[in-house]
Amino acid sequence: MPKRVDHEERRAQIAEALIRVAGRRGLHAVGMRDVAAEAGVSLRLVQYYFETKEKLLFYGLQHLTGRFTERVGARLTAAGPDPGPRATIEALLLASLPTDEESRTFHLVYSSYSILSVTDEALAAQPFIDNPDAAENALTGLLEQARATGVADPGIDARTEAISLLAMAAAMGTSILVGQRNPEPAIAVLHHHLDRIFATTATSTTRDRAG
Repeated sequence: MPKRVDHEERRAQIAEALIRVAGRRGLHAVGMRDVAAEAGVSLRLVQYYFETKEKLLFYGLQHLTGRFTERVGARLTAAGPDPGPRATIEALLLASLPTDEESRTFHLVYSSYSILSVTDEALAAQPFIDNPDAAENALTGLLEQARATGVADPGIDARTEAISLLAMAAAMGTSILVGQRNPEPAIAVLHHHLDRIFATTATSTTRDRAG
């Protein structure tokens, strides 16, 4: 009896191959033939599932985003059953920093998608991610919650702080990626700004668990 093919598993296998090759060579240099070779499948099979390079790239982005969500979830689990706004924000920000091989690949490939979408019309025609403001909205909500419960500075503008933190994490990630600084100073800068936003009481142990 022929083995039943799990099509979603096969798509994920091909997407993982795309991410590995892009992590080594850059997304702009990756072709469908390269991905097929990395995945150990035929070019025809890659084309069967994705038809065009742009569709493969878009699916790869969705897969990469899913992996990032899993990394955040793992950090939150490690922080305990009720991590609170600060630890949740740290989990999201720190998961995006290239501090190990997987997160380095994530930052490099995700940045490559951003750049490529500016010049590639077919990729630009697709929504870059399902909800490009998801992270900003999530951080804004957490900061509003913290402000309302008295664990953050009551004078902060939650939306502005969320935008600032995300921009800072992205810039710090790039500086780590290119060797400008090590992860530890970058993490210290993020903690410095979170200390400014949040009340200082009872935050050190939360920070230690998340970092």
